[in-house]
Amino acid sequence: MNSADPRPGTDRADRYTARVYTERARLLAALADPAGNQRHVLADLLEFNAGTEYGTAHGFGRIRTLDAYRRAVPIQTYADLEPWIERSAAGEPNVLTADRPAVFFTSSGSTGAHKKIPVTPRFMRTSFFPFYYAAWAPLIAHFPEVLRRPDAVLNLKHDPLAAPHTTGSGKPHVGASQVDFGETFGEPLSAEPGTDAPWARLPVPVDARDHLEKTYLRLRLAVAADVRCVIGINPAMVAALPHQLRLWWPRIVKEIRDGTLGGHPHGSPDPHRAAELERLADRFGTVRPAHVWPRMRALFCWTTGLATLYLPRLREEFGADVAVLPAPVAASEGPVGVALDRHGSAGSPVLTASVYEFVDADQDLVPDAPTLRPEELEPGRDYHVVFSHVGGLCRYAVGDVVRVVDRAHGVPRVAYAGRATRSDHAGERLREAHVVRALSGAADATGVELRNAATRVDTAGGTARYVFAVAPAGPWHDEEADAFAARLDEGLARESAGYRAARATGRLTTPTVLRLPADAFWRDWQDTVASGVRPTQVKDRLFRQDPGQWERLVGRSGAAPGPLPREEGA
Repeated sequence: MNSADPRPGTDRADRYTARVYTERARLLAALADPAGNQRHVLADLLEFNAGTEYGTAHGFGRIRTLDAYRRAVPIQTYADLEPWIERSAAGEPNVLTADRPAVFFTSSGSTGAHKKIPVTPRFMRTSFFPFYYAAWAPLIAHFPEVLRRPDAVLNLKHDPLAAPHTTGSGKPHVGASQVDFGETFGEPLSAEPGTDAPWARLPVPVDARDHLEKTYLRLRLAVAADVRCVIGINPAMVAALPHQLRLWWPRIVKEIRDGTLGGHPHGSPDPHRAAELERLADRFGTVRPAHVWPRMRALFCWTTGLATLYLPRLREEFGADVAVLPAPVAASEGPVGVALDRHGSAGSPVLTASVYEFVDADQDLVPDAPTLRPEELEPGRDYHVVFSHVGGLCRYAVGDVVRVVDRAHGVPRVAYAGRATRSDHAGERLREAHVVRALSGAADATGVELRNAATRVDTAGGTARYVFAVAPAGPWHDEEADAFAARLDEGLARESAGYRAARATGRLTTPTVLRLPADAFWRDWQDTVASGVRPTQVKDRLFRQDPGQWERLVGRSGAAPGPLPREEGA
């Protein structure tokens, strides 16, 4: 539990629930006037930061409209803002924002922890906390028991640090899940579900960099509890859990029997529970989360992107009746959309948090690209996300693409569609969303199932082709694999005009499919965490341009050799 809130139990749960519902009601009310709320956010960030070096350089004091703001400030990436951010991280005041950053978030995106995202108290109050609380509303409304016991939730992303990395000015440089918001920002209710569980702060010594051992220790403790919900945000973490349970099962059972944790004495030996767990494995021939936690109710994670391929089977691992609730569409830099009901993938824009602009995802995201307001978006289309907020990120291209699913309360609802990065070997300009939709369509058309997939280009035969490494959910016959590849080719051509042209002119030939063992992607995830990468940062990665990464995944020499496709930054 957050150290700033000394009152545990039902009282805190009631106050937390009230705060969650209050923030959701405010965000719902804001949907009634999207243009008015966006004007207010713009006026606030301009007025608050007008006297900063960045605000002075871009004439914030003279800007009154979104059109004037667009003319004054170009669309920017992290690289464009990095010199300003580094000055702020070194301790220089009044650079990007009038409020001093209290912490710098790392990014769990493609460039990892090299980013330093400035996080100010004003940003947290006006932009972050409203969406942060509201995001839990669907979970708490339907499964209130997750707040009633500290061990009801296994929060996989919670990873507090005793000695966090710091910037030159001494400010913490950590992931959002490693910050105590109560201590840092005076927000006593902010500890999310699962952060006061017995495994939240490990009771035995472990190297802070040994993320795999920390994962094991938390799972070992959770097996002894009545877990009702798993929070992962990153779905790859949730997908890895059943694999870890089976991999570590003998060690877990032995430690429960012996009363140890990581080899250290912990609690009392429990031979009865150990025998019960052994009988489960003997009875079912394997062990699944549904066996260990029979009263599991919900999973909370992103539900789009490559996760759409494996979430149906993953639900079976945790229980056929388990609900999968979508985590917010958000990045370390700020929120985009939050589900205010039980929609399976999409959320409403957080109109009070940022000024949102969007660019058609098939266009190049250049500094002067024309942008659309939220109310101008069309269902069924993909868009680059550009946002501005009081925390000092102005017209910031976050590098994510969203898809407009429908409209709710008169405002488009968006779902995460993948990174904006393109794979472009022969002018095909393939985005993650193109490939995921083509994979899903090919699987539906041929009746096969996938656990995960990755791709790269092979030019060994003279003509380039995409090679897809897939982990089937069950055996495929050769004929099925050939049919899947043909349907995949058709789907890619349908999704991308560039791919269609490259195939028509012979610059690309028919893709091939390489079938991997069912656990290939889980083992790859495990190996990456073992190498020292935090689990929250090990996400599904569709385009595997790096030869070493590809080789480790496919586990065979000579697979898909030759030059790699160019990967364009958004």
